[in-house]
Amino acid sequence: MADEDDEPDDDVSEDDEEGGGKKAGLKKKLLFIGLPIVLVLLLGTVGALMFLGGGKKDDAEHASAEAGAGGEGHEAAAEEEHGADPVFYELPEIYANIIDDEGETSVLKLIVLLEVDDEETIKKIEPLLPRIVDRYQGFLRELRMEDVKGSAGYYRLKLELLRRVNQAVAPVQVNDLTIDTLLVN
Repeated sequence: MADEDDEPDDDVSEDDEEGGGKKAGLKKKLLFIGLPIVLVLLLGTVGALMFLGGGKKDDAEHASAEAGAGGEGHEAAAEEEHGADPVFYELPEIYANIIDDEGETSVLKLIVLLEVDDEETIKKIEPLLPRIVDRYQGFLRELRMEDVKGSAGYYRLKLELLRRVNQAVAPVQVNDLTIDTLLVN
């Protein structure tokens, strides 16, 4: 009978081992499935907060630390610019033919205001007006109606105009531009 008692003990220990195996399997599943999900959610949340503006305080601290260290960083210069009143310079009216949705030619009228730091910059830009107009004309003639439709088209047009004017007047820097008039007839 002692032998019979030993056998059930072996069965109990086997059950304990199988139960431990089930627990170990559950722990492995949690480790390999649950942990990556938690990490992805955590990283996604942090990324979304940074993208939506959670990191603005850090940027301001970085700019003030850089300015305090004696470095003339872009952030410090931008803060100084916003303190001073910007100077605007109106470019002459620009007309260009563009193709509309039906394949017909339409006329685009564009009036742009350049935002610069001071009057000195305007004096440097004025002799380069023919170059600016030429770059704008070449670009605008390649546009189609769908390129300027909607707010996204307007924004892309504005960015491209700013890029081209900065190329034309380099090393002088134009900070921003405002599209005063954009008409298509």
